[in-house]
Amino acid sequence: MTKRLAEVAKKAGVSEATVSRVLNGRSGVSEATRASVLTALDVLGYERPTKLRGERGRLVGLVLPELQNPIFPALAEVVTASLAQRGFTPLLAARTIGGVPERDYIEMLLDHQVSGVVFAGGSYALAEAEHGHYRALTDRRMPVVMVNAGVADLGFPHISTDDAVAVEQAYGHLRSLGHERIGMVMGPEDHVPSRRKLAGLEGKEFFVERTNFSMESARLAAAKLIDRGVTGMICASDVLALGSIRAARRLGLDVPSDVSVVGFDDSALMTCTDPPLTTVRQPIEMMGQAAVDLLVNQIEGSGVEPDELLFEPELVVRGSTAPAKKAG
Repeated sequence: MTKRLAEVAKKAGVSEATVSRVLNGRSGVSEATRASVLTALDVLGYERPTKLRGERGRLVGLVLPELQNPIFPALAEVVTASLAQRGFTPLLAARTIGGVPERDYIEMLLDHQVSGVVFAGGSYALAEAEHGHYRALTDRRMPVVMVNAGVADLGFPHISTDDAVAVEQAYGHLRSLGHERIGMVMGPEDHVPSRRKLAGLEGKEFFVERTNFSMESARLAAAKLIDRGVTGMICASDVLALGSIRAARRLGLDVPSDVSVVGFDDSALMTCTDPPLTTVRQPIEMMGQAAVDLLVNQIEGSGVEPDELLFEPELVVRGSTAPAKKAG
């Protein structure tokens, strides 16, 4: 017990006597100090005394759908820094293929008495997926913010890039370069952001192939599009764009001389690829900070409507797009 008191006191930056007062429910401790002690207890993995288990500390869950796509670590960096500035400790839950399901992560975060949760992706982005596990958050009136487009009936606020504008920018760029046969390398059919991208091109001509967002699935999708005579491709992520470039090269084609490729995200190191990737930039810094602002407002009791806040994307032209070859 003495060792535990010392560890918690060191983590919270207070005396052991103060920790003891908090754990025993005594007066004479400020709310801020009390919250710091409870958060330290949670972070160190110690079980709270029974009478304190219903109280939330200053932990905030951050759920990432994966770590292979560099856009998610970039968002995590912004969110965690912004949370720290507001006095909250982030608790990162990163999903992996074949790993812990989202439902289990939600249960774990609730067990840790988090004050709120930011989702950077998840089942909510897939229209046909199971969404019942989010009800546990609604039932507890848990402050939640979801990043990127998702199903509309969950009752949580969303922070998203305007997918329709993003694809209009990319499509307009390829058309201005003379490309007439344009292909879309998108996510699954029920992937809401991909649906929105395609809806943004209503009335225009294009071809579509689906992926599961892996580089290998992108390579297969891009090869099918090239086989259909496509000379320009718009991808739903930078990772998909890199897979598409690999597909073109395996078929003996040059990027951008034979095939132009546009990504989406402008994630880290896209200036260092060969060729440097033309892509549509998501304003990750602003989106991450806005997500934290919305979450903290909820935690502090301010009413937040379950609306969607849309951010304007920006086309960044680099070396993976070029004028289409003239026929003959």
